Formats: sequence, C-alpha cells, structure tokens
Amino acid sequence: MTTSTAPATPADLAARYERGDFLLATARHALLASGAAATATDTDPARLSRALPGLFTDTGAPIAVGVLPFDTSEGTSTPGHLVLPRTVHRASSERGAVPPRTALPQPVKVTSVPEPEAHLAAVRAAVSALSDRDLRKVVLARALDLDFAAAVPVADVVRNLANGNPRHTTYAAQLPGGRTLVGATPELLLSRSGGAVLSRPHAGSMPRSADPAIDKANGEALLASEKDHVEHAVVVESVVEILRPFCRTLDVRGPELVSTPAIWHLSTTVTGELIDHDVTALDLAAALHPTPAICGTPTDAARSLVGELEPFDREYYAGAVGWVDAAGDGEWAVGIRCAEIADTSMRLYAGGGIVPASDPQTELDETSAKFRTLLAAMGLEI
Repeated sequence: MTTSTAPATPADLAARYERGDFLLATARHALLASGAAATATDTDPARLSRALPGLFTDTGAPIAVGVLPFDTSEGTSTPGHLVLPRTVHRASSERGAVPPRTALPQPVKVTSVPEPEAHLAAVRAAVSALSDRDLRKVVLARALDLDFAAAVPVADVVRNLANGNPRHTTYAAQLPGGRTLVGATPELLLSRSGGAVLSRPHAGSMPRSADPAIDKANGEALLASEKDHVEHAVVVESVVEILRPFCRTLDVRGPELVSTPAIWHLSTTVTGELIDHDVTALDLAAALHPTPAICGTPTDAARSLVGELEPFDREYYAGAVGWVDAAGDGEWAVGIRCAEIADTSMRLYAGGGIVPASDPQTELDETSAKFRTLLAAMGLEI
C-alpha cells in the first residue's frame, strides 16, 4: 500500500489520472487512488459500511473510494461499489497554471432521451402530480447519448473537467461492468473531519451570461425568485432534519448566491458537531442521500414518480461519489453534471427541480444549459 501527500496541485493529480483510477479534486485539494486491494459491492449502504473495518484490517488500505447509486432503497438492483485502493496520492496546494484543454473527437451521433417535447410533457405531468400525490418537489432529468467512431479518451475528458471547473468538484470513478462515471459537481453532499460535519446543499439556478448587465440581472432574479427559494428551502430543511439526530449542534447559513462559469446557484452551508464519532462519513452520506435537490420530497413518493416519468434507469446518475477512511472521516459529492462513459459511447445527464410554479419550457432550457456547460467543459462543441 502506497500513500503520499505530494507537494503538487490538484491539476497535477488530474494529469496523472488513467482510466480505472478514482479521482476527487477541487481547486484546493485532490485525491487520486489506483489499483484494488479489495472491493465491496452491495445494494445496502449500511452493509457496505459494516464491511469496511474488516477490509481495512485485512488490506492495510487507509481509505475506501467509490460510488452510491441514485436509488438505495430496499429492492434496488444497482449496487453501491467501494474500492480499497493499492495506491493513494493527495494534493493540497493551490491550483497552479491551467493546462490547455484537449480537443476531443466529435460524436458521430447525438440522441436526446427523451426528445425535448417528451420532456416538456413529463414536466407538465410532474406539476400535476405534485398536488395529486402531496409532493412538494420532484426532480426530473433527461439524457443525451453520444456515439463515437473510436474509443472515448476518458483521461482527456477527466483532465478537461478538472482544469476547466476550478469551483466544482471533479470526479471519476470506475463502475461495476467497466463503465466510468465522470463529472464536475457544484454540490458537496457531506464531509466529516473528526467531529466536524459539513454539508453544502444547492437548489435553484439561473444561467450565466457573457453580457455583464444580463449576467448581473440573472443573479439578482435568482435571489428574488420565490419559486427558487421555495425549491431551495425544501432541500435545506431535509438536510437539517436528517443531520439533527447525529449532531450536538447545527448551524445553517444561507442561502447565498454562488456561481460557476455557466450557472448561478442558491447555496446554503450547514455545519454540525457529531455526537457519536463512530458514525462515519459514509453513514452520514447514506443517511442524507438522495436529497430533495436530486430526487424530491417526500423521498419515496418523489423517487417513485421519477421512475414513472423518466424513460431510463438513473443507476449512478444523481448518486454519491466519495471516500471514507479507517477513522471515519471522508468527503462525498453529489453525482450530478456527469456522464457515464463506455467504450465508444457516452451518456450525459441533466435535471431540474419541479415545484408547483415550474414552467415546462424554462425547465427544458435549464437542462439544455447544463448540457452545454458539461459538453464545453469536456472539450466537446456540439
């Protein structure tokens, strides 16, 4: 087992990424894990957590890295997947010079799933179902399938994402079956360091603009939007109520306006102090997941509606990506702004929160903006 904290930038670790590795990188810190001393795969996150102490002892690995699927409810067929790596490298310095983006081969075929008109119809159906089923919010996503003439250069995609999204958490994780989940998410689900717990939920968004006046107006409109504040409050209330039994104290600050190069967001910071230090970062992430930001609320009813209205199984889209160590510390990000890459194909996902005031065309435009952002960050101009 090899582990190091290198005098390097997160971009340096991203540059070393190879397909099959695990990467979680922000502007200030990064973790790159390679090889597999052991793996744990289970549809029940609680069983995964209980299996880890023995695996840490048997392998000597200091951490486990991996993914939880969107649906972790009883009866799901998509498992959580953790790897105890053979090699771990960390970087914790400031980001250095940004390397140039690598141009990717263009796809030979692009398919919307569903087609835009069908997504509009799904949003209308979701708005109607909110009152019929006593739902406060549901999140609907659509996908974009890209087919290529040759193998997708996964390492180039990951490096482009890491170098082009300094305010996001860039991630790459190998999935069961050989696919790779890659993405650049703005949302931290949960981190634990000793007794300190941090969650930073996002909900409510507005596109950025190259025109400074329009961009400023869009940000101000988001801050003033009753619809977006309602959507945001639903998420924050859920995070606070779930964390409350685990924490001696909780502090909630927000919402505030935050931005990426393409999207304005409402964000709230929730911090707490753990009561029981035996509760690990994985335990907390599993308790929080899925938040209303990527599913809806109440959770079970929203998840059921998602299954009815989306024409695909989300699998690991809107899941959780992260790591946990033998002491229980760790960091988990929300698996959005992402793509699943197979050999010569890629499926991108984008979603939006639906509340009673949602407008179908606005929701479609939001997902389209998110697709454009992700494609550009990957190095694809479609």
